[in-house]
Amino acid sequence: MSGILEGKRVLITGVLMESSIAFHTAKLAQEQGAEIILTAFPRPTLTERIARKLPKPTKVIELDVTNDEHLGRLADIVGEELGGLDGVVHSIGFAPQDALGGNFLNTPFESVATAMHVSAFSLKSLTMACLPLMQSGGSVVGLTFDAQYAWPQYDWMGPAKAALEATNRYLARDLGKQNVRSNLISAGPIGSMAAKSIPGFSELAAVWDSRAPLEWDLKDPEPAGRGVVALLSDWFPKTTGEIIHVDGGLHAIGA
Repeated sequence: MSGILEGKRVLITGVLMESSIAFHTAKLAQEQGAEIILTAFPRPTLTERIARKLPKPTKVIELDVTNDEHLGRLADIVGEELGGLDGVVHSIGFAPQDALGGNFLNTPFESVATAMHVSAFSLKSLTMACLPLMQSGGSVVGLTFDAQYAWPQYDWMGPAKAALEATNRYLARDLGKQNVRSNLISAGPIGSMAAKSIPGFSELAAVWDSRAPLEWDLKDPEPAGRGVVALLSDWFPKTTGEIIHVDGGLHAIGA
């Protein structure tokens, strides 16, 4: 029986650790029949080492999503490797340390601008860089952390994720005529490299222990990866502008 991504070509960003959602997305995508290519920044060699743990070899290319030169050459590099694209996974987020950890009221605009550029605007810039390769349509899937709430310690990454979620809706609006879908997975907390950069992450993650209806495991990124792969597949052909929660159901519970 063939996998749900059989014959698909997918670009995946953000593979930094084996514990990341992006790594498990890449692993599952290959297992489901996709041909993938990975991007990395600022240390492609780190991603190359992690990529060796995937079921099949895959190329890693350097991509800084804030660098117009990198974005401008992306379609040529990926096109030469895969011929085209059917899916793009945006698993990119960054905020300077002074934009996190309870410093919300004192964060300078320069740090906020960096967080917004890397974490939200990049969904648009990455998608547009890949769009010439999606001649027959495709699926763009990003990762968010529920921006409905003000989370402990999360500070300016919260507004950045809110901007990401809005960007997703506008991409869905403007790319639908080209049969390109844009959706997000809103995942619960995972003990990834991104999480470790958030001061007081354990306080934020502890909310899941008391409120999530389904038991949540900080060490298990696979459920979120499965959600990404499902949205990349043809099983959601008319779903766009959506945010699918893979968070143990916490988003539905008030207290």
